[in-house]
Amino acid sequence: MILAERAARLAAEAERDQSRSAASQADALVAHLSLEIEKLKRTLYGVRSESKQRLLDQLELQLEDAQAAATEDELAAERTASSSVVAPFERRRPVRKPFPAHLPRERVVVAAPTALHHCGERSS
Repeated sequence: MILAERAARLAAEAERDQSRSAASQADALVAHLSLEIEKLKRTLYGVRSESKQRLLDQLELQLEDAQAAATEDELAAERTASSSVVAPFERRRPVRKPFPAHLPRERVVVAAPTALHHCGERSS
């Protein structure tokens, strides 16, 4: 029972770690795309090029997709964290069952020894 609890807890932690790593990857992608967009916007102040404008539009669409995916990953991570609660192990005291009534009972009395022997003495 303890091993099952430990396995469930480790599986829940692994799921949380995976969802966190997916969220951090999505955050890194969002930061990278934001940086690329800012760089392209800076280059647009000079000569306006159609290819740069198309690339900028494409990157903005990718950024929107990455932000949506990051939001979905965060929601999934929250759902996983809230649903994977492992109940603590509760130890129960052992309970003896009563001796069945249909079985025969026999009482045995063992007599105590009558001769007293002291340490080191031999009985003769």
